[in-house]
Amino acid sequence: MDNPATVHQVNVLTVVASESYKDFVTALQRDISEGLSERPRVADESYFTGKVLKTTAGDVDVTPQLAKQIYKYLLKNDYTDDKDSIADAYHEAKKEGTLAALPPELVAHADAVFALIDSVFSDAKLPLPEDDRKAKTNPLNANFDKAEFKALWNRINRKAAYTVEFETPELVAKCVKALEAELKVSPMQYTVVAGEQADTATYDGIRQGESFKVTESTTDFHRASAHSAVKYDLIGRMAGETQLTRATVASVLQGINKAVFSQYRTNPEDFMQKAARLMNEQKATVIVEHIAYDPTGDTHTMDIFTQDKPKEDFSKAVKANHHIYDYVFTDSKNERDFVRDLDASAEVVVYAKLPRGFFIPTPVGNYNPDWAIAFQQGKVKHVYFVAETKGSMSSMDLRKIEESKIECARKCFARITSDQVKYDVVDGYGKLMELVA
Repeated sequence: MDNPATVHQVNVLTVVASESYKDFVTALQRDISEGLSERPRVADESYFTGKVLKTTAGDVDVTPQLAKQIYKYLLKNDYTDDKDSIADAYHEAKKEGTLAALPPELVAHADAVFALIDSVFSDAKLPLPEDDRKAKTNPLNANFDKAEFKALWNRINRKAAYTVEFETPELVAKCVKALEAELKVSPMQYTVVAGEQADTATYDGIRQGESFKVTESTTDFHRASAHSAVKYDLIGRMAGETQLTRATVASVLQGINKAVFSQYRTNPEDFMQKAARLMNEQKATVIVEHIAYDPTGDTHTMDIFTQDKPKEDFSKAVKANHHIYDYVFTDSKNERDFVRDLDASAEVVVYAKLPRGFFIPTPVGNYNPDWAIAFQQGKVKHVYFVAETKGSMSSMDLRKIEESKIECARKCFARITSDQVKYDVVDGYGKLMELVA
């Protein structure tokens, strides 16, 4: 089974250990840890310096200044311990979706920054084998057979395909407007670092970059135009970064005013990275504005509710009364609170956390909504509801890809369910009741 949505639940390796479960896990964890001994374990400035952030707009080198910002961010929020190792608090906050906001210098590269932090090994990332000697079942219950759930399912289970049609001049105009309003190129920056070699240099120390100790660093900016012998294929590079034709890229660059384009000579690399990012954002916006969904005639079967076999820690599951399973596995505290409120609600008849096999195709990746909820007839205006739970309702706090997927989902549900099912984003039970009332 290689369905990307369920592959890790279906393909499970079962080991029958000859010793006790505790001894087996302890030995296995020790072996894994020793096998990963060469992985970086210290999240300090020297580790981050010189690394590369892989962003949608291109690669960004981590300068000593950016490395200091990342290190200070971790230190300020107690995400590292006294030895500069990644603390459990970081992994817990990431799982709960409550990570502290990054400083302004890092926000534009948030995904890449967190990927770099995750590259630092910590014991918290070791996989924990589960003890299947203990019975662990989460069966479907009587709520699954309720008429209200079947009615809800029959309204949302239709599969759909999308098409996108837009005119190039519209995209060019949006890109020109965005570049003129937001493109701010940073002057070229250079750093002079002085250091000295350690008294004794070991093989491991050299490999980990610890054989030299930095004693001083000085940073300055070159604000004059960059008169370099290096020649860039500006249009070709931008076409590659944005997946647009050279003609379209040329139209955008010709459309922006001279003051904006003159920033190119100040710092060509920064100009191309930031311009490509802005153009990609506008391309995503145009796609979402012009996307159209049509039913394919196929439907999701109810088998997807039995294909997912979660192997998780039941101590962290929520015992449910109105859910189609006896227990609900949640991804954050916000979701746990939402489940408890749904279970206590006199208006809710039945609800389900939609399995990953249920998804809506979008140009920026498949989208899996969180919840399907059926209310009592006559109690609320919208009896059938599909909800996406987020910790914040502000679009500023949602990443661009998340925003795009959510907008695509709005159009898809409006097309395949008409006005029978309402779809929206909520930050809790209170917001849900505002929308269905």
